[in-house]
Amino acid sequence: MEFRRKDAVSGPVVAGFSSGGGFRLRDEAGMAEERLCGGGVLLTPVSALDWSFAGAIDALDEADFRPLFDLEPAPEFLLLGTGTVVCPPPPRLARALDRRGIGIEAMDSRAAARAWGVLRAEERWIVAALLPLAG
Repeated sequence: MEFRRKDAVSGPVVAGFSSGGGFRLRDEAGMAEERLCGGGVLLTPVSALDWSFAGAIDALDEADFRPLFDLEPAPEFLLLGTGTVVCPPPPRLARALDRRGIGIEAMDSRAAARAWGVLRAEERWIVAALLPLAG
C-alpha cells in the first residue's frame, strides 16, 4: 500500500535510495514509474538532472550548480547533500551563492533527501544537489 497526500506538490521527489548509492526519483504530480539516478542528482521544483560531480567537496564552485540557478524566481536556498558524511561547503561557494541571494545548507545526502521532501511539501522554492551515498 502506498500513501500519498492529495495536495502533494508537483515536481521530483526522492522516493528512495538505490543499492549502488544513487537515488530513486518520481514526480509527485503522477509519474507512474520511478526513475533511477545511479549517481548524484540536481533537483529543482520542476526537474531532476543526473549530476556527475566527481571531485572533493572543497572543489565545488558556483559553476557546478549552474542548471539550478535558471529558475524564476531564484531559489531560496540550496540543499547540499554531501554523500554519507556531512562536509561544510567551501567558503567561496557560500559567498558566491550569497551574492545571488541564495543560502546554502549542507547535510549528508540521506538527510538532504528527506529535507527536500518536507520543504517541497511546504511549497518552498528551493534547489538541491545530492552527491551519491557510495563511491
